[in-house]
Amino acid sequence: MPVIDYDLAVLIQPMLMLGISIGVIFNVIFPDWLVTVLLIILFLGTSTKAFLKGIETWKKETIIQREAAKRLEQTAGEEAQYAPLPTGPGAAADTKAIPSDEAPSIIGNIHWKEFGLLSFVWVAFLALQVTKNYTATCSPWYWVLNLLQVPVSVGVTMYEGLGLMSGKRVLSSKGTGQTTLKLYQIFIYGFFGIAAGLVGGLLGLGGGFIMGPLFLELGIPPQVSSATATFAMMFSSSMSVVEYYLLNRFPVPYAAFFTVVAFIAAIIGQHVVRKLINWLGRASLIIFILAFMIFVSAISLGGVGISNIVHKIARHEYMGFENLCMYDA
Repeated sequence: MPVIDYDLAVLIQPMLMLGISIGVIFNVIFPDWLVTVLLIILFLGTSTKAFLKGIETWKKETIIQREAAKRLEQTAGEEAQYAPLPTGPGAAADTKAIPSDEAPSIIGNIHWKEFGLLSFVWVAFLALQVTKNYTATCSPWYWVLNLLQVPVSVGVTMYEGLGLMSGKRVLSSKGTGQTTLKLYQIFIYGFFGIAAGLVGGLLGLGGGFIMGPLFLELGIPPQVSSATATFAMMFSSSMSVVEYYLLNRFPVPYAAFFTVVAFIAAIIGQHVVRKLINWLGRASLIIFILAFMIFVSAISLGGVGISNIVHKIARHEYMGFENLCMYDA
């Protein structure tokens, strides 16, 4: 099973980016206190849900390991009796017949057609966002450019959805039990994508914190869920960066610093987690790490947000809803 489910990414990612565009607009309108409250509620709920999913997966892994140990004990004697000695006559030939496992290259693992579709959506959204920056807020062209994002995202999602419905394409993360998707399932995936993007855009996230637990609930294995969510977040988070930058809400020095820190931490974390999973034999570790990180984010971001709210109250600043058409980027 591939680690990244490209078809799942193509199905959800366009709607995720559409939701982010809507969420960014809401971020301008909504007051900071409301955004902070929504962030705390979402993160605490998501982390709790992910933690419970981790416990469930841990129990399943324990059962599987026990059953495997029992089968190993039952067959140990037979295997010891009939297994050929490594110094037997056919040992050299057998050894030569086994090809050495070579790790596939990164380029070889890329599904270029699906990657091209995702890149097309990203470039189309980028062009629309940049063009929109040169129009007056709430002008007719402003809304036309916003609405043009709908056919782009819906078109790519439906193209992928029709392939999944006809059986020409499959969600590899579902394994051998994969069947063709129904129309209502396509709508469910699309709804989840746009909802995750809306929340991500509203709270200034890339959607990965939301898509990871969501994929787990849809029955995607933890490894595939984490990798696919991170892959999708590469497109959605970069689009969030562009949109917030065009709104003059993007501090470049902070972003550059955290980019370097996150890049180094991701490489180290991936290596350490892979070692731990191989050692423990439990993929549920990924779910527990995800739940912990979301919980820590809820505490830290929520704490900063509450602190800012207290200072605004002390300074008697306006804390109501903003008028999008009066917003000066």
